[in-house]
Amino acid sequence: MPTFILADNGSKRPESTLNLRRLAATLSQRAGTQVDPVSLLHSDRIPADLLGGQPAETLAPALARLVRQGHQALVLIPLFFGPSRALSQFVPETAARVANDCGAFSLQVAPALCPLPTGEPRLVDILYDNLMSGGELRGMKTGRAILVDHGSPIPEVTAVRHWLGERLQERLEEEVRLEQAVMERREGAAYDFNGPLLEDLLGRLAEEDATAPVTLSMLFLSAGRHAGPEGDIRDICRRVSACHPGLEVRISPLVGDHPGLVDILLARLTERHRWNNLSPAAG
Repeated sequence: MPTFILADNGSKRPESTLNLRRLAATLSQRAGTQVDPVSLLHSDRIPADLLGGQPAETLAPALARLVRQGHQALVLIPLFFGPSRALSQFVPETAARVANDCGAFSLQVAPALCPLPTGEPRLVDILYDNLMSGGELRGMKTGRAILVDHGSPIPEVTAVRHWLGERLQERLEEEVRLEQAVMERREGAAYDFNGPLLEDLLGRLAEEDATAPVTLSMLFLSAGRHAGPEGDIRDICRRVSACHPGLEVRISPLVGDHPGLVDILLARLTERHRWNNLSPAAG
């Protein structure tokens, strides 16, 4: 029986690790097998007393612990929307280092949450539910919404947001205009594929009409430094609202808070024959 790992990128905010643990516990219960919550980086800097006394575990120490305990067949389920370099580079490089130190083992890596070109329609369902959860857009004659993600220097990651955005627009009322933006991006024309910055787009929409609310569809998993109550997204909204009094920006729930995410993760466990296999060999 393989050993399962649910892995996110990691955050220095305890809310992110606590949500990862909640998802792993729910997935364990649904799958009938233990799933270990592990972050690739960062979370080991969170004081343990903010995590119920249990320190967070990052990838390299987790792999080393499992291999030394005799677990030779490991399965990693990534909490990533698209093909991040964390999955294509960091995970195999880390696995190779651990194999060199601790001995050979096999590692299966599931696809990201929205693998293109097939995509993941259930993510569209989650985004739609979250966007409509407060009822702000339902029945409106003119609605304005923005699908926003972190932003990435990798076109293939941005393509995931485009795929989701196109299908989310199809689900919305015709009168609801859905635009897309990034929280942050690198400067220069080479990164224009990201689209506009959220702050710039909100400013433009406010100039068009500061009395009509804008709802953010949050393509974020957990309430960390970016999407948390005092995170970067809310800071951006406050700055725009300060420049455009009267503009109301409503923020949808996060993808990681929706029960449908576990359905996607559970389905991944039944698709293992289609996953990428890494077999790090000790050097």
